[in-house]
Amino acid sequence: MTAELDPRPEALPQRVWDSVQRDQLPPADDRDRMRLVMNNLVLHIHPSKVSKPTLRFTYTWGLGGLSLLLIAILAGTGVLLMFAYTPSPDQAYSDMLALQSTVWYGQLLRNLHHWSGNLLVVVTFLHLLRVFFTGGFRTPREFNWVLGVAMLLLVVAANFTGYLLPWDQLAYWAVTVGSSLMSYVP
Repeated sequence: MTAELDPRPEALPQRVWDSVQRDQLPPADDRDRMRLVMNNLVLHIHPSKVSKPTLRFTYTWGLGGLSLLLIAILAGTGVLLMFAYTPSPDQAYSDMLALQSTVWYGQLLRNLHHWSGNLLVVVTFLHLLRVFFTGGFRTPREFNWVLGVAMLLLVVAANFTGYLLPWDQLAYWAVTVGSSLMSYVP
């Protein structure tokens, strides 16, 4: 019985490891080490066999690269916004008002951060849908699918927590509704 068809629960960790690490460890020499890097990293980013329709830019929309760009924008604008924000319920709203009115390009910076966060949720979800509909979650990439779903949940959670930071009426009611929804989870 092969590991792929093995229904026993103890075979699951081995299947996950095989989907992450496809070659034998440790590599015997430099040539095997390069083959290991090529098979596990480079060929994941740019596989050697790709069907012709998936090479068109309109088919994939570059969603993985776009999500990486949005994460970079969020990191950059987030660091800049940290300089004008005090994380306390008393100061947060007044800091957002001061950021919008007194800091040079503060409104632009805040809007860029806000819309990049919202677009990241949409782009990540669309990227996951594309992977699902093209069958990119099948063997040997099952673990990549699990990581993708976990990252989508992480992006949604980060977007929710960022939504709360201005501590205005929208944030207050989002906390109220979100915490009451969590009380229904078993």
